[in-house]
Amino acid sequence: MEKIEIGTPAPAAEPETFLSCPVHDAIQFLQEKWTMHIIRALLDGPMGFNELGRAIGGCNPATLKQRLDRMVALGLVQRTVHSYMPPRTSYELSRGGVALQGVIEAIDSWAREHLSLAPAPDCRE
Repeated sequence: MEKIEIGTPAPAAEPETFLSCPVHDAIQFLQEKWTMHIIRALLDGPMGFNELGRAIGGCNPATLKQRLDRMVALGLVQRTVHSYMPPRTSYELSRGGVALQGVIEAIDSWAREHLSLAPAPDCRE
């Protein structure tokens, strides 16, 4: 049996299978820096741009905007511009975004059981 290294594409005979794999696409999206942090923060409810930036900490505004724009385009986040003076923008998860809560909880549960990590009651802090 031929060994395949992790991270290498599928054999040449099946390139379309690898390129259109939903698991691959989901992992590619979720592994982008700050994406999971944004989703976890928005699970607490709608937030303004600056409030969200403070909640996840350390993400520069340009990157935060880029990630939010991508999530809006994918339909995972809803962006609302409120007509206050000055205008305020808020972000909240759509149904598809909220559905990621189960994925995040499953990853958390798996990591706590199978990885030797220092116990943390809630790593969202």
